[in-house]
Amino acid sequence: MSFEIRHKDLLGRIGLLHTKRGTVETPLLLPVVNPNAQVITAKQLYETFGFSALITNAYLVWKRFREEQQEIPKIHQLLDFDGIIETDSGAYQILRYGDVEVQPSEIIWFQEQLDTDIGVILDVPTGEEVSRRRARWTVDETLRRADEALGVFTRKDILWVGPVQGGVHSDLVAYSAREMAKRDFAIHALGSPTPVMQQYKFDVLVDMVMAAKLNLPPDRPLHLFGAGHPMMFAVAVALGCDVFDSASYALFARNGRYMTAQGTAKIDEIEYFPCNCPSCHGKGPEEVRKLLPMDRERFLASHNLHTCQSELQTVKQAVVDGRLWELLETRSRNHPALHRAFQRVLHYAKNLERETPVRKRKGPFVTTVESLSRPEILRHQDRLLERYEVPSRAKAVLLLPESYLKPFRESLGKSRSLAKIEQRSDLHICSYGLAFAVVPYELLDVYPLSQTEDALSSTATTVRHASKRIESYLKAATYKSCIIVVDEPWQSRIAKTLRSKFRGRTKVTILDARDLDTELHNHILKTLTRKNRH
Repeated sequence: MSFEIRHKDLLGRIGLLHTKRGTVETPLLLPVVNPNAQVITAKQLYETFGFSALITNAYLVWKRFREEQQEIPKIHQLLDFDGIIETDSGAYQILRYGDVEVQPSEIIWFQEQLDTDIGVILDVPTGEEVSRRRARWTVDETLRRADEALGVFTRKDILWVGPVQGGVHSDLVAYSAREMAKRDFAIHALGSPTPVMQQYKFDVLVDMVMAAKLNLPPDRPLHLFGAGHPMMFAVAVALGCDVFDSASYALFARNGRYMTAQGTAKIDEIEYFPCNCPSCHGKGPEEVRKLLPMDRERFLASHNLHTCQSELQTVKQAVVDGRLWELLETRSRNHPALHRAFQRVLHYAKNLERETPVRKRKGPFVTTVESLSRPEILRHQDRLLERYEVPSRAKAVLLLPESYLKPFRESLGKSRSLAKIEQRSDLHICSYGLAFAVVPYELLDVYPLSQTEDALSSTATTVRHASKRIESYLKAATYKSCIIVVDEPWQSRIAKTLRSKFRGRTKVTILDARDLDTELHNHILKTLTRKNRH
């Protein structure tokens, strides 16, 4: 096994990727290094910036040494890099220029001679603006080349990448992923996302990634080609991408662009650096603008690398803490394109729930209407209907606002009436609220119910959501009557909706919380006595 998983949250995971040269942790960013021109050298990437892996282009190396008729070098010696190296095959040049001179089997042989750690077969990128017929051809041709490659590999110590194609045609991406999954590759990669990302079509990218992810083996890493901007790391990791590569840090620097986790700024328009990385510390934008062009480019490239590393570390810690959803929500507000992507992610909420751990280090934060789609809430609501059994002797349910059962169990004593009825076996006490809807009293201490911080507003959407969930629970339960205590206007709206929905089936009684002590106990006794007599 070349890949093992240490932590998970949503579809994101922190893993260990084992190569012949060593082990590296994922999510992993591979800076693209041009073997012929380096604004930041590969050695500096390793020693100064702490990158233990990079990616370079085997096709460019092949062209150079073929033209110069020199002996094939070892790639680590050529780049003077002590870490792990992945070599691309020239597919990017196909995407950009339409074709390459090298044959698929030849570039595989060449990568083996380079002694690369991770190699990529020469696939055919789909691109974006192509017909469906052309897209299907790129999928079939890539699969054909994958089969050819499997027959010519001689180095078993190299991790080979099997790319997935299909472009914006999600069904073709899914088909490509299913077929590529049948082949014996250590890593898979989603091809052709670069044009989509360059146009900020992150919502389209979500569908592309998920079409691939849901059809690939979970024990193989997924490489998202060309994804190197920190603003999208949280989204990509949440969807299950493990490896990224990009030359953006250098390309943006060449154009005077300064990366942040919130987006990109032009160095000519910045008055204050929002960053205190080693490159920015002690400097101001005006000072940087006065640098010679090459020095300014080097400064920006260095800053961009630090920013990428910092954001990736932030994402990793969010995975460990179980707070990737919170980070995803935060980052989604940095740019409209990211917000559209997050809205698209919500369509895959069930898929994210299935892969999210049941227990985490920290409790969730529920702050927005989008939070109602987070795994912890969906899991509680689904399992309450599918697995939970109402106590057999319970004839009635008492729905209390969740504030009446906080800090969980101890506060029943604040009401004499509640204290009296707490031990009644024929009455089932539950709390209700906007986030988890219904929570049975005996489950209050179960994670994440008592560990969640809830700051939801009582909007029409959140109230309607809670009302539907409570209604579903009552329909699945066997109560003869329901007593709901209300303390706020939104609770009254829920109570009236329930009474209307269950008219003629389950008696729903509404009690004002102000009358709780004087009326509740007597009302419950009368209700239960009447039911028992019948």
